[in-house]
Amino acid sequence: MTIKHPSIVSPKEWQAAHASHLILEKALTRQRDALRVARQALPWVKIDKPYIFHSTDGEQNLDDLFQGRSQLIIKHFMFGPGWQEGCVGCSFEMDHIQATLQHLEQHDVKFVAVSRAPLGEILPFKDRMGWHFDWVSSYDSDFNYDFHVSFTEEQMKAGKGYYNFSEIDLPVEELSGLSCFYRNKAGEIFHTFSAYGRGAEEVLGTYMLLDITAKGRNETGPNFNLTDWVRHHDRYEAGGHVDSTGRYRHSENCCHSGED
Repeated sequence: MTIKHPSIVSPKEWQAAHASHLILEKALTRQRDALRVARQALPWVKIDKPYIFHSTDGEQNLDDLFQGRSQLIIKHFMFGPGWQEGCVGCSFEMDHIQATLQHLEQHDVKFVAVSRAPLGEILPFKDRMGWHFDWVSSYDSDFNYDFHVSFTEEQMKAGKGYYNFSEIDLPVEELSGLSCFYRNKAGEIFHTFSAYGRGAEEVLGTYMLLDITAKGRNETGPNFNLTDWVRHHDRYEAGGHVDSTGRYRHSENCCHSGED
């Protein structure tokens, strides 16, 4: 990206311009604060349906995933059966989450990733990435379908599915999101919130830092999003590209274990 330089001014003029801009920044901060309050006032829905997940500790239900805490965040990680490795964008997000785990757990929140791929396909990729968060499989469960992040063969053939609270054209059989749950003292579990697509963007600290640089996100195509440049963190020098569905495609001259 070639930067078109704004005007070059004196330090006094620079300070005045940035002080004026700070008014906009502060207004956004107040809007974000108000949005948080509104989010926490949204209605909940009780989860009565049983779900079984496959973990390194054997079969677990939704209650088990809390590990004694009252709050649970689930990452709907795009990793379908037979994929061999996870979505690049979801992997980018998990690189950021890794550092937050001890802080979340000290604040009564458990974080767990859930994918529809079998556990035997998830674990080699998790080891490759060096991640330590809990990651379970919802294979043979309705969980992903009920939370509108996985889509059936019939939906894919029709090309339509419900995602991010509306019907969309389906680009791929797995999509991403974050869902939050609360468990009360009686052991009842409630779905409190979900965010999909760009709704989880503030989790990406790299983006927040890029947003204050001169070039910004510098996503100039072909997809005009993070797939233009983000790679699995062990692939930045490996060539290849990420397609519009978020999956890495290696170059003809590149060979890597775990590639499609």
